[in-house]
Amino acid sequence: MPTTHVDGIGFYLPFADSPVNNPNNPAEESYTQIIAGAQQYVYITTPYLVIDNSMKDTLCMAAQGGIDVRIVTPKKWDHSYTHMVTQSNYKDLLTAGIRIYEYTPGFIHSKIILSDDDNCITGSINMDYRSFFLDFENGVWICGAPVLQDIKTDIMDLFAISEEIKLEEWIKR
Repeated sequence: MPTTHVDGIGFYLPFADSPVNNPNNPAEESYTQIIAGAQQYVYITTPYLVIDNSMKDTLCMAAQGGIDVRIVTPKKWDHSYTHMVTQSNYKDLLTAGIRIYEYTPGFIHSKIILSDDDNCITGSINMDYRSFFLDFENGVWICGAPVLQDIKTDIMDLFAISEEIKLEEWIKR
């Protein structure tokens, strides 16, 4: 098989996930691996945070282990029921020390998981059950590439213009 040399820094791996490859779920497994392997931080942007107990446990264990876990979801939603399910996860996540932000300028449809300035997945994969098990999705895993700093800067900018949800206020809502 012929090979081609490509100059550059970093590693980019496009991948697909679909219901036809179950029980193997590369999207969910990759997200879990990034969260569980984080040493400093994990930042996630997703329009839908409809996670199962296993993913919730993985996120909570990372935060309880000292990892800076932050999630951005939309404050303005496109489906009220999905938004209610997203928010139903907030109390457990906030209690574990995860910081949750709701993007206030409009609906956010960004789907990114970034960890430790070294690992990122971006693409069509929502942080939800449908994306992990039922839908046809595509993503790109990026490792060790300079573009990761640009992605981090963009996410930091999202935190600055989003409303942070505080546990005490959430409980009193």
